[in-house]
Amino acid sequence: MLTLATHWIWDFWLADTDTEYHLFFLQAPREGDPDQRHWKTSVGHAVSTDLTQWRVVANALTPSTEPAFDDLATWTGSVVRGDDRSWYLFYTGLSRADDGQVQRVGLATSTDLMTWRKHGADVLVSADPRWYHQLDDSGEAEAWRDPWLLRDPEGDGWHMLVTATARDGEVGGRGVLGHAWSPDLLRWRVLPPLSRTDSGLGQLEVPQLTVVDGDPVLLFSCLGSQLSGARRNAGEPGGVWVLRPDSLLGPYDVTGATRLTDESLYVGKLVQRRNGQWVLLAFVNQDADGAFVGSISDPIPVVLPVGSGAVLSARGAVTT
Repeated sequence: MLTLATHWIWDFWLADTDTEYHLFFLQAPREGDPDQRHWKTSVGHAVSTDLTQWRVVANALTPSTEPAFDDLATWTGSVVRGDDRSWYLFYTGLSRADDGQVQRVGLATSTDLMTWRKHGADVLVSADPRWYHQLDDSGEAEAWRDPWLLRDPEGDGWHMLVTATARDGEVGGRGVLGHAWSPDLLRWRVLPPLSRTDSGLGQLEVPQLTVVDGDPVLLFSCLGSQLSGARRNAGEPGGVWVLRPDSLLGPYDVTGATRLTDESLYVGKLVQRRNGQWVLLAFVNQDADGAFVGSISDPIPVVLPVGSGAVLSARGAVTT
């Protein structure tokens, strides 16, 4: 388990060099109310060869100098390696100018995963009002965060999945997976969402889309407090959710997703070990009393049943 004495850590993502795993994570000082940590974030960095023992290295990103789209906080992202062999870190930026209520995606690059350079001061991708909610008086922030990058399966550029909110639908229940496409990781075109707008999920946070044993698997997270009124009234809890979609790029019927964990673990990521075993990492969200913990779990073995309605089962987590 990765725990820092001076900082809470939560959302995270990884890059794999085939010899080392690089873990990037949100962090904030352990002071005051942990619910206020989101406005004090930087992106930490640790390295491991076994996903268990971690060596903390220099921070990857900190907020920019004001004024900038990320001068308040740097939030969750993902890392891919481009055709030029450079590493591309896509991340969420929040600005002081709009009190952090508008989320936008920016980019930093590196040749070695250790030293990162932000790609200018401009926003790379933001929500398109044709399909996605814009900041208004509804009380909902303009969600466009947690970018997850993957190559097009046919070799046609790159796709980005983001945590977004549909333009129309029930407030508090119109969370969607936003979508954008790029030919080169630098120029982006926003597209309609890949999931339905009436899911009853207020947020589909920190998505991960990967392929396990030839089958696409989609993970996302949603707390019980972020479910629609109907789902909350039915007593439905939150946690890490998982779906086995029919195709890699959707559309995704997320109403068919099942919970992989309860809310004690959040932001699950599937990672493949060197021996081929798939494991789940998550951040430890709550202890038995419901208090915030703020650390990264040890690997949890997962299995993908064949010919079963169950999607994944994880030791120590919810089973289906």
